[in-house]
Amino acid sequence: MTRVALSLAALILTLSVLAQSPPADGKELFGRRCSGCHALDRAKEGPRLQGVFGRAAGSVASFQYSDALQNSKIVWNAESLDRWLTNPALLVPNNDMLFRVNKAEERRAIISYLKQVSGK
Repeated sequence: MTRVALSLAALILTLSVLAQSPPADGKELFGRRCSGCHALDRAKEGPRLQGVFGRAAGSVASFQYSDALQNSKIVWNAESLDRWLTNPALLVPNNDMLFRVNKAEERRAIISYLKQVSGK
């Protein structure tokens, strides 16, 4: 009975380790999920994102934002970016971004990467 219990415990532990995905890579996720519309160093469909941490929403002079985002009074930090990436329309109704990142782990990785490239 003890061998069966130990074998079962080992099997459960092995399966739980295998079921865990490796931590998300923020740079890779940014490339896959965000770079269609954003770059770090230049505007595309969306504004440049290098330096986004600590920046007021809608404040890059060379980019045309929605009035809603310009008037939002949001300063981008981990919490505001998480809420934004979860549901931009809920955070700022009538903004121009429709894209969402549904998985919390992916949002955290992307936000961590943006913080890193912002020098924060």
